[in-house]
Amino acid sequence: MSSLPKPPRTREFDLIAFDWDGTLFDSTAAITRCIQLAVQDVGGQMPSEQDAAYVIGLGLMQALAHAAPDVPQDKYPLLGERYRHHYMARRDDITLFDGVLPMLNELRARQHLLAVATGKSRAGLNEALQDSVIQGLFHGSRTADETAGKPHPRMLHELMSEFGVPAQRVLMIGDTTHDLQMALNAGCPSVGVSYGAHEPAAFAAFKPLFVAHSVGELHDWLLSHG
Repeated sequence: MSSLPKPPRTREFDLIAFDWDGTLFDSTAAITRCIQLAVQDVGGQMPSEQDAAYVIGLGLMQALAHAAPDVPQDKYPLLGERYRHHYMARRDDITLFDGVLPMLNELRARQHLLAVATGKSRAGLNEALQDSVIQGLFHGSRTADETAGKPHPRMLHELMSEFGVPAQRVLMIGDTTHDLQMALNAGCPSVGVSYGAHEPAAFAAFKPLFVAHSVGELHDWLLSHG
């Protein structure tokens, strides 16, 4: 007697990890400007918009060091303070991209585990989650200061371990090459979004499954392939 056919799999990925800035939140322009102003405040040469945007997604000190190579290390604490000062002044200007909230709600309804893997600090992410309408939507999160900065895979490895999900069932979604390189380093599939900090022309080397040019495109792709 033949066995009954197995029901079709309803999910390709059990755990979906999102980058924060530039992927869920429209914060690229604000962060870029904050980096530029912080470097200028401590006497460094202001980085270009392209150079400042490139470091988004890295841990704060790692990002500022890259964006301000002429600033001596003993000024890094002040550099970080000035960045946070400018960021707090612009915090109310940073909002979710249109369409993010219904996308996350629908993914939860399909019983995906949702996580955040971000270059923000733990304090910064917790504050953002408290102020946000997406509070309570995520099952887990990891930040650069409590693990390792991107593109090191530790964030994803810890989330896999926490939820018992193998790499091939984890999808990383982000707007930078740092996100896609982290996924590649962790052995996870990835999806890039082109509306954030990095130009999508650089994504191909990291072999994302898809590059979405809007939240709507990302939502549709996840419903069909996620």
